[in-house]
Amino acid sequence: MIWRQVLLLSCFSAVVLLSRLREGTSASVGSRQAAGDEAQEGVKPKIFMQESDASNFLKKRGKRSPKSREEVNAENRQKLRADELRREYYEEQRNEFENFVEEQNDEQEERSREAVEQWRQWHYDGLYPPYLYNRHHI
Repeated sequence: MIWRQVLLLSCFSAVVLLSRLREGTSASVGSRQAAGDEAQEGVKPKIFMQESDASNFLKKRGKRSPKSREEVNAENRQKLRADELRREYYEEQRNEFENFVEEQNDEQEERSREAVEQWRQWHYDGLYPPYLYNRHHI
């Protein structure tokens, strides 16, 4: 029974500690005004913003209102990045498959060359060149 209380107390303290650490940083979207001010001052832009600013940012535009230029540009950048990653992935898969096919063809060619070489050694009659017209048939 005591171990349950200890476990419950430790979980509760961990939740309280995490909520205190994450209290001020809840969204990763910066506002235009804050980013512009900080860029002018030469300070690195904030990555996180307050919870109230984040909720205002997300509520800024209704569903039917037109998107801002920044939103359109951000969506286009995301799409272009996704396309680039997809292109790189499929190019890598195609290169791996081409290498696999090339290795398979090389192995098959080596096996057939060895078989032809063995056939020639087995059927060699001591004459050079070993053509059929040099063979002496009785």
